[in-house]
Amino acid sequence: MKTIELFKVLNGMHTIESIIDTLHVNKQMAVYYIHRLRKERYVKTIYGHNKKRVYKISIENKLGGTSYTDILNKNSPIKIATSEKYVIYGKTLSIEETIIYALKTKSVRKILSAIALFKKISDWKLLYTLAKKEGLKRQVGALYDVAKTITRVKAITKRFRNNTLPTKKDKYQDIIPYMKSRDFQHIEKKWKVHIPFNIADFEDYT
Repeated sequence: MKTIELFKVLNGMHTIESIIDTLHVNKQMAVYYIHRLRKERYVKTIYGHNKKRVYKISIENKLGGTSYTDILNKNSPIKIATSEKYVIYGKTLSIEETIIYALKTKSVRKILSAIALFKKISDWKLLYTLAKKEGLKRQVGALYDVAKTITRVKAITKRFRNNTLPTKKDKYQDIIPYMKSRDFQHIEKKWKVHIPFNIADFEDYT
């Protein structure tokens, strides 16, 4: 089977098992077909439940577009399985933009995944500007302190911290509505932000 014909048949989301069922081949041949498609840049690997490999086979991969989920999966031990179609072409997505994206989704798993990005921040000014625009300054600051307790991170700038910490008059804010932490109450109190995680949620980081 020619590669273009193989692509037309397998275009979409697949596991090894679904490729075996679709093409009526054994596992060795299914792996070989994935290898052929990957060589032509049709394949991106993402991870589903229990870190099971899922193959996203699409023309967008060959065109070289990048999504925020791609950034998360590349940089975090917590992988995101998604059929997301929002792909950026002709621009490199930044770590800072991806952190804000994850917060805006209000998805527990995406925000957990984004904790790993704090070790790769290179532009605190950009992160502050984006966070301020979206009304997420304190949420970013609180998540940074969570990240610092879980993994190694780059030092936050004094300017970012000083411009972000709450005043006595500020009310508590949420990251995800109605979710609070048992283990990070000291960070919640410092930033007046409810943390939607506990230590056990970071098992994949250890």
